[in-house]
Amino acid sequence: MAAVGKNLNPGAEARAKKGWLRASQWLILRRLSQLTVLALFLVGPVAEWWIAKADQAVIVGERTAATRQDKGGTARAHQDSASAHKAVSTAAEDWWIVKGNMASSLTLGVLPLTDPYVLAQQIAAGHWPLTTALVGAGIVLVFYLLVGGRVYCSWVCPINMVTDAADWLRSKLGIKGGARFSRATRYWLLGATFLVAVVTGTIAWELVNPVTMVFRGLIFGMGLAWGVVGMIFLLDLFVSKRAWCGHLCPMGAFYSLLGAVSLLRVSAANRAKCDDCMDCFAVCPEQQVIKPALKGATKGLGPVILSGNCTNCGRCIDVCARDVFQFDIRSTNPPTPRVTQKREVLP
Repeated sequence: MAAVGKNLNPGAEARAKKGWLRASQWLILRRLSQLTVLALFLVGPVAEWWIAKADQAVIVGERTAATRQDKGGTARAHQDSASAHKAVSTAAEDWWIVKGNMASSLTLGVLPLTDPYVLAQQIAAGHWPLTTALVGAGIVLVFYLLVGGRVYCSWVCPINMVTDAADWLRSKLGIKGGARFSRATRYWLLGATFLVAVVTGTIAWELVNPVTMVFRGLIFGMGLAWGVVGMIFLLDLFVSKRAWCGHLCPMGAFYSLLGAVSLLRVSAANRAKCDDCMDCFAVCPEQQVIKPALKGATKGLGPVILSGNCTNCGRCIDVCARDVFQFDIRSTNPPTPRVTQKREVLP
């Protein structure tokens, strides 16, 4: 096995061999995806704020025109103001590409999208959702069943950028050890969110959901959301590596259930080329999912990562200088003559 110290700078060999862009392509695409999602939700409110400023200018113009001395000036001013107000309102409406938030939204006034986790809590709380919400949840479910449940975590969720930053800084500062949380904790917390919904008759999790708080904060002012985001960052930096996304987040737990049967997977298709550099383990947010696929050939295990906890982030593909990993589909996993690939053990 190559020196373990090599992974103190994971991806260095890949960057030297493939170039920085190719050795970071999936990370770059993920960041673009996350920022684009944020932008789509924000463009409407931001545009409306700017347009509202123009509307204020119209009001000032109306008052100025009302002071005209010529007969009928005030009537003309009100008529002009009404037309201007209508134009401003239409312009503001045109900028709303996506209305709503990550829990429930409407895109271009046509496409409803609903978070199935939120919908499930609503049903648990005793409130039957509208047909539009059911359709939106169905669309989202089909999407994640195709591309991987925890694609939500690595390609959509804005909190992932915070926890990735904490992990990067933790590595740079050489922080080791810390508290240990069982990866099963997130499933207990997932169950707790449903229990609270049943008991209270509300979707109580949404009051403290960091993702929802960030979206509310970006529109209405961050306030307490800064504190929540800061606590998650400090938790991952000083208390435990990948504590939030990898061990505690109930949303990640929910979407991992979808990932357990999703079509698109990461595959160690060229695992025979592996030189044990450990770079893939160093960058993977769910390290326990790699070994069965990468090192399971002697046990008759296929190369496709079947665990629902794989986030399909593509970092193992980026940092591997020997191109061991690639995106593939679940059905390409070769039949295993002795045993089927086991689910990862949750420490």
